[in-house]
Amino acid sequence: METFLIKAIQLILSLSILVIVHEYGHYLFSKLFKIRVEKFYMFFNPVFSIVRAKKINGKWKVKLFSKNTPDMLREKLDEEGKPLLNENKKTEWEVISAEELPVEDWRKYENDTEWGIGWVPLGGYCKISGMIDESMDKEQMKLPPKPWEFRSKPAWQRLLVMTGGVIFNLLLAFFIYSMIIFTWGDSYISLKNVSQGMEFSETAKEAGFKDGDIILYADGEEVIDRFDLVDNFASHVIEADIVTVIRDGEQIDIAMPDNFVQKLMEQKKGFAGYRLPTVIQDIEENGNADKTGLLPGDSLVAINGTITPTFTDFKSELEKHRDNQVSLDFYRDGVLQSNLVDVSDSGTIGIAVKTFVSTDTYSFFGSFPVGVKFGLRTLKGYIAQFKYVFTKEGASSLGGFGAIGNFFPPMWDWFAFWKMTAFLSVILAFMNILPIPALDGGHVMFLLYEVVTRRKPNDKFMEYAQIVGMILLFGLLIYVNANDLFKAIFK
Repeated sequence: METFLIKAIQLILSLSILVIVHEYGHYLFSKLFKIRVEKFYMFFNPVFSIVRAKKINGKWKVKLFSKNTPDMLREKLDEEGKPLLNENKKTEWEVISAEELPVEDWRKYENDTEWGIGWVPLGGYCKISGMIDESMDKEQMKLPPKPWEFRSKPAWQRLLVMTGGVIFNLLLAFFIYSMIIFTWGDSYISLKNVSQGMEFSETAKEAGFKDGDIILYADGEEVIDRFDLVDNFASHVIEADIVTVIRDGEQIDIAMPDNFVQKLMEQKKGFAGYRLPTVIQDIEENGNADKTGLLPGDSLVAINGTITPTFTDFKSELEKHRDNQVSLDFYRDGVLQSNLVDVSDSGTIGIAVKTFVSTDTYSFFGSFPVGVKFGLRTLKGYIAQFKYVFTKEGASSLGGFGAIGNFFPPMWDWFAFWKMTAFLSVILAFMNILPIPALDGGHVMFLLYEVVTRRKPNDKFMEYAQIVGMILLFGLLIYVNANDLFKAIFK
């Protein structure tokens, strides 16, 4: 339960940061072009909000657990007080004048944005006046355009407003990667220095790799594992046409099969791992290994009598004994010893093993070019792999909030948290720019159409497009989270 809570808190915190930054990008460009922003919310708030705040006459007014503000619209009434209907037998609406409202009514202060926190932690929104968005404020769109509304501004300004969220998410990713580099350095492994080579999955062996191969190049470019900071070396290798390895002292070129990625995704066995002994480098304070008395420098060689010559073997064997106690054989100062150690529910004992890692350090300002480079490389790698989403194997591997949450470590780790947040920021930027109605990219697509044809799509078309896009997105949300549930129950 504790592990679940730690992962859940990390997920909610990470997504909250991403949503706030994304929506603030829309907000900033809107204010820059004097477009009225009616609401700015973290999380969604159907019916009521946990926090509502507005700055009125220089002073902040705050309401807790209060109903949402009604729209500035009301039904038109005839002389008898009955609702007026138009020729289509639908209710006619009129705008409520701010002068009619009492001083304590927040709606009287239309130019001030309402800030708040909703109670459904699935995202957030920035409600921009005069725009068809997820609020589906159709009545507002039936009224004549106002100078401060989104729809009244030139196409280039509306384009910047719509891309503001994507721009800010990319800038956030670049900044986080830069700060990771500045704080922890750029850790990497040059595979040519892995003297014992790699251990390959069966799928990789079928493609021509053999255990012990030392990977040199992918399409002529040296392969470097960035220690999972940005992308794993495997993504660079499996996308290549030709991979060069050293085998028995000779260089050999391996032609990668066209369906290699699909096979890896289908068999879910991964690509390769390092062949290195399990020698402890660091021990988590008060972790299971620490409580057992293990020390840095100990070489772990067997679990319950099963020999584990490499760390891959050790990790695989350890995961078979989650939430159990095992007998661990290890060498210390050349003497074979044995000890009992508890294994966590995630299949770990709280150790870090020695690797071939090198680390480059950078100054504060020197970290930014490297961080931007990493961010762009992450984006490029994600775009290259996105095409596999449309395969059977890719669709089955999609996951929702549960799958994303599992990417966070079971123990609080700021390095892992910020690394994952930066990666999710890149994904959020890319996914939002896809030309799908209801996403920023859908609005951009229609704006580009307007720029080229010099004609606006009519509001009714935009309304229907928004509805279709929202149905697609909700369908995808249901599918990926149902996929998580199915895997949790049946796998």
